[in-house]
Amino acid sequence: MPFELPARLANAALVKGAPHVAQFYIPTSASLQERRPRTLKHGDTFGLFDHNGDAVGALGSPEGLYHLDTRHLSFLQLTLDGARPMLLSSTLSDDNSALTCDLTNPDLSDAEGNLRLERDLIHIRRTRFLWNGTCYERIIVRNFDEFPRRVRVDISFDADFADLFEVRGALRPRRGTLHAVTFSEETATLGYTGLDNVVRTTQVSFHPVPFNMTGDCASYELMLEPMSAQRLSVEIRCASLSEEPAGPRTFLMALRQSRRELQRMCRPEAFVTSSSEMFNELARRSVSDLHMLLTNTPYGLYPYAGIPWFSTAFGRDAIITALQTLWMDPHLARGVLQYLGAKQAKFVDHKADAEPGKILHETRHGEMALLGEVPFGLYYGSVDATPLYVVLAGAYLQRTGDIKTIGALWPNILAALNWITEYGDRDGDMFVEYGRQSPDGLINQGWKDSRDSVFHADGRLAPGPIALVEVQAYVYGAWLAAAAICAALQDTSGAATYTTRAEALREAFDARFYDAELGTYVLALDGDKRPCRVSTSNAGHALFTGIARPDRVPSVIAKLMGNTSFCGWGVRTVSTDAPRFNPMSYHNGSVWPHDNSLIAAGMARYGYHGEAGRIFEGLFAASGYIDQRRLPELFCGFPRQRSQGPTFYPVACAPQAWAAAAPLLLLQACLGLDFDPHEPAITFDAPSLPGFLDEVFLGNLSIGDGSADVAIRRMGSRVVVDVIARRGEVRVLTRT
Repeated sequence: MPFELPARLANAALVKGAPHVAQFYIPTSASLQERRPRTLKHGDTFGLFDHNGDAVGALGSPEGLYHLDTRHLSFLQLTLDGARPMLLSSTLSDDNSALTCDLTNPDLSDAEGNLRLERDLIHIRRTRFLWNGTCYERIIVRNFDEFPRRVRVDISFDADFADLFEVRGALRPRRGTLHAVTFSEETATLGYTGLDNVVRTTQVSFHPVPFNMTGDCASYELMLEPMSAQRLSVEIRCASLSEEPAGPRTFLMALRQSRRELQRMCRPEAFVTSSSEMFNELARRSVSDLHMLLTNTPYGLYPYAGIPWFSTAFGRDAIITALQTLWMDPHLARGVLQYLGAKQAKFVDHKADAEPGKILHETRHGEMALLGEVPFGLYYGSVDATPLYVVLAGAYLQRTGDIKTIGALWPNILAALNWITEYGDRDGDMFVEYGRQSPDGLINQGWKDSRDSVFHADGRLAPGPIALVEVQAYVYGAWLAAAAICAALQDTSGAATYTTRAEALREAFDARFYDAELGTYVLALDGDKRPCRVSTSNAGHALFTGIARPDRVPSVIAKLMGNTSFCGWGVRTVSTDAPRFNPMSYHNGSVWPHDNSLIAAGMARYGYHGEAGRIFEGLFAASGYIDQRRLPELFCGFPRQRSQGPTFYPVACAPQAWAAAAPLLLLQACLGLDFDPHEPAITFDAPSLPGFLDEVFLGNLSIGDGSADVAIRRMGSRVVVDVIARRGEVRVLTRT
C-alpha cells in the first residue's frame, strides 16, 4: 500500500530531493536559525520542538520526536480554547535535562466578537524531558483571574514515521504502511510497518483521563478556581525493531532517574570556572551539550555527533571530541576507542567502503539504512578516522598510563596501522589517498566531505584518488603514537619501525605539500599527484600533529591569520582568494569551531600562544551573539563587523559534539596543559590567558590516583599557576 500523508501533515510535507545526485546534501527550504528549535536527547531518542513546546513544523521542518533514526512524532500542538497560547519564555535547564515553556492565553472572544477572556490570566507551564525512549511532559494550568474560569485544553498529535533521510530530503518512490490509530480512553497507539517489515509504534498516553479522546487529539475541560491549578501529564513512548515500549513511570520518578544517571556520568570529570561570567556560561553550555550527546553503549560512553542530522555514532567526530576533552575526562576516550574497535571493519565490502582494519564513518538504524537505500547502516567511508583512531589511542595512553586498556586494544590498533599501509596508501608513495568503492559512497571522504570541497586553483574539482593534507598529518601522528605504544609494551623493534616511518613521511610530506609561493601547505594531491594549490584551514592540522617543519610554521600561521583566512570570528575553511570561496557554503568559506580548536592547539604546540588566543577570542565573542551560548556546527565566514554578531548557517546542527568541545581544547591550548602519568604530574607549558580571562580555576584535574585543583591568574605581564588543593601524590609543574 503506498504511503499517504495524513491531512494534518499536508503543510509539513517532506521536501523531496535526489540523494544520489546531491550526495546526501541537506536541502534547505526552512532555516533552523529562523525557528531555533529547542533540543532534547537521551540515548537513541531526540526531539526538536518550537519555543512553545510544540512540533507544528513547516515545509522542510525537522521538528518532532525521533527514535533510532525514525520520526515517531511529527506533529504536537497544545491549544487553549482553540487558540495557540502566547509565549512568555522558553528555556532549557543548565544541564540540558529538561525544557520548560511558560505560556499564557491571548485575548479570546466569543462567536459574536465580544472579549470573553482577557489576555495574561491563564498561565501554562510545560516541562518536558526524554528518558529511555519516552518523552515525558507535565502541564500545569493555573488561573490568575479573580473569577473562576472554565478552559478547554486540546493536545493534538500525529506521526509520519519518516526516516531521518526522508526528513533531510531523500526521495523514496515507495514507503511502508501507516496503521489505523487505535485508542482507549487515555492512550492512542500510532503504528507503521516499513518495507523492512519492522513495526514501529508510538504510544501517546494522558493522565488524568481526558474529557474526550480521539486518534489524534486529547481534550480536557478544566474548571479553575481563582489562583488554583490543575496538572496534566503526557507520555510519548517510542518503540521499533524488537523493542517493547518502555514500562509506565510517573513524571517525577523518571525525572529523578534521569538526573541520577546524569550525575553519575559527570562525577569523574574535571570542571572549569573563570573570572568571566560569560565564559562560564559558554563552558557550562559546552559541557552540558556534551553530556546530552553522550550515549551509553556496551563499550562505554560515546558522544553522538550532533542534532538533528547526526544523532548517531560517527567515528571521526567522536575521536576528535575525545581528543578535545581528554584533559577533562579520559573515560570518554576509552569508550570511543572500545566502541570503534568493536565496529572495526573485518573484510572488504565495496558498498560500505569497508576494508580490514578501517574505522567506522557512521552507523544508522532507520528503515532506509536497513534496506540499503542509503549506505550508512555500517559505513566506513572516512579516510581519516583510521589514523585518528591510532592518534587517540596514543594520546589516551599518554594521558592516563592505562596500558591494560591499550594492550587489550592493540589488535585493533595494529589492524588500523596495517590498513594505512595495505589499503590507505594505494600507490606506495607513503601518502594515504581515498576514492569511493561504490557509486553510492561519499565522493569526498575527509572531514570536508561536500562534493565540491577539494579543488584546484582554477576551481576545477580534483579527480581521485585524493591525498588530503590533514590526512597525512594524522598518519604522521599515528606512526608516532604507534611508536609510543610499542615502547610502553616493551616492543623496541616496533617502536623503531614506526618512528622511522614517521620521519620518512614528514620528509616526503614537506617536499610534496609545502608550497613556498602559496606560503602554506596545499590542500591535496589529486589522482595525478598534481597539487591543489588552494589556501585552506586544512593546512592548520599539520600543526596539530607536529608534521610541519619548524621553519615552515611562521608562514603557515601568517597565512591562517591573514585577512583572507581569519575573518575575526575564526579561520575560514577556504580563503577569500580561492575560486570556490563562498562564506555561506558548508565547507568552502565557513567557520567551524572544531576546525579552529585543532588549528589553535597546533599553534600552541609550536609556541604561538598569542595566535591561539586570537582564535579563542573570536569564537568566544561569537558565542555572545548565539542563543544559549551554544556554538553551532558552523557559521558563515563573513568578516566580523563592529557591534554585530556572526552570520548563522541555516541548517547547522546545534548542539554538535566537536563544536561544543572546541572551547575546552582552546582553553587547554592556551594554558599549555598536559599530563605525565608516570611521575605523576600535571604540567603547564608557558601558560597564557586570552584577553577576556584574568583568572581560570580548574577543579578535579586527575592523574593516576591523585588529583589537584589549580588557579591560573594573570599577574601583570605574567601568568602564574597556584595549587589550591592536592589529593594523593601528584605534582603540578609550570614551565616557562
